[in-house]
Amino acid sequence: MPDPGPLRPTHGPQPPTPTSASASPASSGTSASDFLAALHPPVGIPVPSPPPADVPPRTPEASASDTALQRILRGPTGPGTSSLSLVPRDAPPVPDPVLPAAAPPGEGRAVPGLYHHPVPEPDPVRVEEVSRRIKRWAEDEVQLYPEEWEGQFDGFSVGRYMVGCHPDAPTVDHLMLATRLMVAENALDDCYCEDHGGSPVGLGGRILLAHTALDHLHTTAEYAPAWQESLASDAPRRAYRSAMDYFVGAATPSQADRYRHDMARLHMGYLAEAAWAETDHLPEVWEYLAMRQFNNFRPCPTITDTVGGYELPADLHARPDMQRVIALAGNATTIVNDLYSYTKELNSPGRHLNLPVVIAEREKLSPRDAYLKAVEVHNELMHAFEAAAADLAKACPVPTVLRFLRGVAAWVDGNHDWHRTNTYRYRLPDFW
Repeated sequence: MPDPGPLRPTHGPQPPTPTSASASPASSGTSASDFLAALHPPVGIPVPSPPPADVPPRTPEASASDTALQRILRGPTGPGTSSLSLVPRDAPPVPDPVLPAAAPPGEGRAVPGLYHHPVPEPDPVRVEEVSRRIKRWAEDEVQLYPEEWEGQFDGFSVGRYMVGCHPDAPTVDHLMLATRLMVAENALDDCYCEDHGGSPVGLGGRILLAHTALDHLHTTAEYAPAWQESLASDAPRRAYRSAMDYFVGAATPSQADRYRHDMARLHMGYLAEAAWAETDHLPEVWEYLAMRQFNNFRPCPTITDTVGGYELPADLHARPDMQRVIALAGNATTIVNDLYSYTKELNSPGRHLNLPVVIAEREKLSPRDAYLKAVEVHNELMHAFEAAAADLAKACPVPTVLRFLRGVAAWVDGNHDWHRTNTYRYRLPDFW
């Protein structure tokens, strides 16, 4: 068990974080309503370059498809969207950069037209140390994977992932809290649901028993030993138990219970997807998005305060407007995963549900048009997330609320950057 002393979140005034974004709106000279915009440098929205003069005329079908792409690339329009611009209204127009048409798919570039923010390159010293520690934990403490899976573990690049998503973590020890939980959850996904022996058949029973590693069973003296023994019976349960022990040692009781709640949400989403697989049900698009609100990344950004070494009080976390911000962040980042993993999933056995696939089948669109529409869905969710976060910052400019919102925004940006750069796992489809 780790020593919880130096990691436990404090409840008084917080020291400044290592990043320049740690200043409050008042100290930086900005209002609470626009502090989120100051987090990100202006990002030009790329537009396709005009075709050469000798290109033959486009067919009506192709023209309609290109219009959809151009609509995504232009960004949001309509009432209320002007507040999302990072460029002052009276500033001279900035020429849009041209999307490089010759760039091969999957070379670590962003999905064209995807609304996102660039992030600084993660600290390589921290990346190396987190990578070293998490591999030692996986091999020595929880015996997470057999030797033949080592390349896949390394290819996940979890050290880069977590350092990029938590730029305000005070120490590597704090980063390791999130890293162990991330690796444990992915082990359960792989072993119970996906690539390494996963199946929808009987998934509910397996997940329920694994969940008791996070939310302990309280039972009689006669039956407790059998439950304790079960926690070491497979890699996901060993990883869940160990990662949660470290987390509980550093988190407050309310933070630990918040995480348990969000993991229950995640597991419910897994079970819905498994039920659809067993019955061969193709969900409507709105049904798929409902499932993805639960089967998503929410447990990761919701612990950003624990990883940052402070606590967002439970009553502020429970505010409906805060819950909306967290839900939108989880939804947007999960569609990012759908878009970047699209080609990987198409090349896997069986039918994998992701947003482009569901849109294509339910709305009778071509794979390209469905993918482009999924980009639009992501962008709308991202703009809604940023608007909701700015509204909450204005309504409740409490320092811990503002810091938590900055942490969630940083996680959203870091999550995208990891997907963009992880060419070991992901390659973009050739739709452009």
